[in-house]
Amino acid sequence: MEACLIVTYRCNAKCYMCNTWQHPYKKSDEFTPDLVDKLPDGLKFINITGGEPFIREDLDEIIEKALKKTERLVISNNGWFTDRVVKLAEKYGNRIGFRISIEGLPAANDELRGIKDGFDRGLRTLLTLKGMGIKDIGFGMTVSDRNAKDMIELYRLADSMGLEFATATTHNSFYFHTTDNALVEPEKVALEFERVAFELLKTKKLKSWFRAYFNMGLANKVRGGKRPLPCEVGSDVFFLDPAGNIMPCNGSDQPMVMGNLKNDSFDTIWQSEDALKVREQVKCCDKECWMIGSAAPAMKKRISIPLKWVIKHKLKMLKNKGQEICLDRVTGPK
Repeated sequence: MEACLIVTYRCNAKCYMCNTWQHPYKKSDEFTPDLVDKLPDGLKFINITGGEPFIREDLDEIIEKALKKTERLVISNNGWFTDRVVKLAEKYGNRIGFRISIEGLPAANDELRGIKDGFDRGLRTLLTLKGMGIKDIGFGMTVSDRNAKDMIELYRLADSMGLEFATATTHNSFYFHTTDNALVEPEKVALEFERVAFELLKTKKLKSWFRAYFNMGLANKVRGGKRPLPCEVGSDVFFLDPAGNIMPCNGSDQPMVMGNLKNDSFDTIWQSEDALKVREQVKCCDKECWMIGSAAPAMKKRISIPLKWVIKHKLKMLKNKGQEICLDRVTGPK
């Protein structure tokens, strides 16, 4: 099982797709580090996110406790608080990873994130981590009409630096406090995801090949297609929000709460009637999300499906000696 800990909704950015900054969240309402002790042992992966996680002054305590619960931990952040990031990296080394959100090349990033010099600060943070020998680091990009053309250049920058490149597409969610996120020209955005998928397939990295499949799933998502693999959030993955609520995900229009970890044990919540009801809601959800938090567990669980796609296209590439090939679309049931 995997988990995502939303440690705060407070944020120093004013992103184009998110109005969280217009709805201040009280520091006093955020769960304390001790709550992490109540998470189940033996998690495969924990993602620490926000808001901006490094706004929390006690993030170190949260990380220390979370590392006892998981095989792998990655902190998603905007790279602004370089000194705080470096301090954690110095303490934990390669026991933790980092994803820096960068929404495009310098001008586009700073406009879309609403932070002057945000690109420079984010890149500086990545370069510093790279120089320290931290291995699990990379960019994270949320793609829309406004920055899709920058995606291939950012991928190539990440690849040249030996960094991971994570992608998502703009969407609506209760914590964004907006329902206006939409693509004006989805086909153009879809084609950019396909360009990145092709580049990923050309590499010699097995993980990148499966990332290609994931990006083809994003192309399908922006075209309005159904998920290529079932969504089983609330069973294979859960989210902990800043108030202590256990939820299946953070992508729904309204929060789907299974229970509150401040009031009950995790096992009690996980096996409760409310949890069963939420899982039924997930089965009926029509948002067709395709985000790494829900897609990665689904891909691992049904590995034969993405594997067949990868093998087919790698063989095509070998036959065509690396020349551009037509990629089969990754689609869901009709």
